[in-house]
Amino acid sequence: MLWIFYTILTVVGAVLHILIAKTPIIHTFLLYFFVISIGANGITAFFGHAFRSNEIAKYIGWPAGNPFQFEVACANLGIGTIGILCIWFRGNFWMATAIVYSIFVLGAGIGHIRETVQNKNFAPGNAGAPLYSDFLKPLVLWCLIIAYRLGF
Repeated sequence: MLWIFYTILTVVGAVLHILIAKTPIIHTFLLYFFVISIGANGITAFFGHAFRSNEIAKYIGWPAGNPFQFEVACANLGIGTIGILCIWFRGNFWMATAIVYSIFVLGAGIGHIRETVQNKNFAPGNAGAPLYSDFLKPLVLWCLIIAYRLGF
């Protein structure tokens, strides 16, 4: 459940940055969301799916040893990398990062719902907090992007 840690770190880091450096609120929250909630979390997910795949499979309620987990790991690595790169690249790069991230996690969320309904998979990593995160985080991200684009 490192994503909870990264969510808290995103909020606390952004708030401290805003208070200390007096930076624009929405811009700073977006930057921290991209770098920590997407970047660091994605890279951590890569390590989990690539090097602790059997543990992660059990947490999600999947069978161990499935080779698709390495593909999921690489997708997480790619998304995590572009999240980190948001430190240096802004503008449309942020938009592209938000689109790719949102497609990935919303798709994962739909997959978790389908797995719950079709296979009665109520494992914590399938029907628990990560499921809600798959829908809540893109919603928060797009609200921040809209506010940023509107000049808030």
